[in-house]
Amino acid sequence: MPSNLDQLYRSVIMDHYKRPRNHGTLEGPDSMTISMNNPSCGDKIFVSLKLDGDKIVDIKTSGSGCAISQSSASMMTEAVKGLRIKDVDELSFDFSELVQGREHNDDLDLGDAEALQGVSQWPARIKCATLPWKAMEKCLREAVKLQAEQQ
Repeated sequence: MPSNLDQLYRSVIMDHYKRPRNHGTLEGPDSMTISMNNPSCGDKIFVSLKLDGDKIVDIKTSGSGCAISQSSASMMTEAVKGLRIKDVDELSFDFSELVQGREHNDDLDLGDAEALQGVSQWPARIKCATLPWKAMEKCLREAVKLQAEQQ
């Protein structure tokens, strides 16, 4: 029988899956959109973000796939919006460590994304949980590159 904490985590995951935060895409020359997929299970994620200097001022996601990938995308947008790139990099690394069951920095605020820590028990699901974060990292690198070219 699942513990109360497991039930709470499932509830948080399903809430983000059914009512995703920051859902959609950003348009305009000052935004960047990247798509990535997980061919082993069919998850597809689109991440759009807008930078102001070294800060994510807006981020949206869309896509299709399992509850883990889609809820992780929603949780990620809430966790990184408004953060500076160096803090986003640290948070993304910490999230990856968390879902792989490794030591991670408990002082970092992953927000609702902490609910995905149980994914470490199902190795095939780790890719589902990390897909949006990897897409965001790639999108961030491309946005920084675009920003540098425009200066």
